[in-house]
Amino acid sequence: SHKSILVNGSVVNVPSFQINEGDVVSIREKAKQQLRIKSALELAAQRSDIDWVSVDMSKLEGQFTRKPDRADLPSEINENLIVELYSK
Repeated sequence: SHKSILVNGSVVNVPSFQINEGDVVSIREKAKQQLRIKSALELAAQRSDIDWVSVDMSKLEGQFTRKPDRADLPSEINENLIVELYSK
């Protein structure tokens, strides 16, 4: 809701916004100096790369290149619990 995130160059302030393959997610120029954005970038730099997102740290943007396969996701996800929750 702070209008700091852009998807394909347009402001997105809906937390549940779903991106599609090929979408480019970036930080609005005005927001690049905000402490919360800088902190998030520091944390992101400590994580390993993921195969379905290509990141350009110099531009502070990433492109969603493909939907992840099940094998790409952490093994601690229990699909049965998710199905059970949404079946209620």
